[in-house]
Amino acid sequence: MTFPRLIAALTMTLATTASQAYDFKSVGAAPVILYDAPSTKGGKLFVVPRGAPLEVVLAYGEWLKVRDVNGELAWTEAKGLSAKRTVIVKTPNLKVRAAPEEAAAAVFTADKGVLLELSESVAGGWIKVRHRDGLIGFVKQSEVWGI
Repeated sequence: MTFPRLIAALTMTLATTASQAYDFKSVGAAPVILYDAPSTKGGKLFVVPRGAPLEVVLAYGEWLKVRDVNGELAWTEAKGLSAKRTVIVKTPNLKVRAAPEEAAAAVFTADKGVLLELSESVAGGWIKVRHRDGLIGFVKQSEVWGI
């Protein structure tokens, strides 16, 4: 295979991989810096607070290309992320229900941007979540980002 063909094949492979997210992770115990390149010498774009979910779209050695809740793509070091799963509320005044059904009583209300810990996925498009205050309930997957 010629060098230009090899480069084209690698580029197509990376483009295909980058278009499909394969995982969500959360920022670990300390905030992480997002860069414009997979290097600490790259430009610093912004800082993501601890606990925030990030969608991993590409792994490159010890670096991950991630998408944040706003859809922005950037690079961060893999060591700063955790397998613990969190989600961010997408809608204002989201009612977190006592059971995975619309008619269930509201346990609490979460505003847009609130971070919730993902406990488990439930059938029918619902997930079980936990607020940092210890309250537990159910929300539709479509009402949060990070899953």
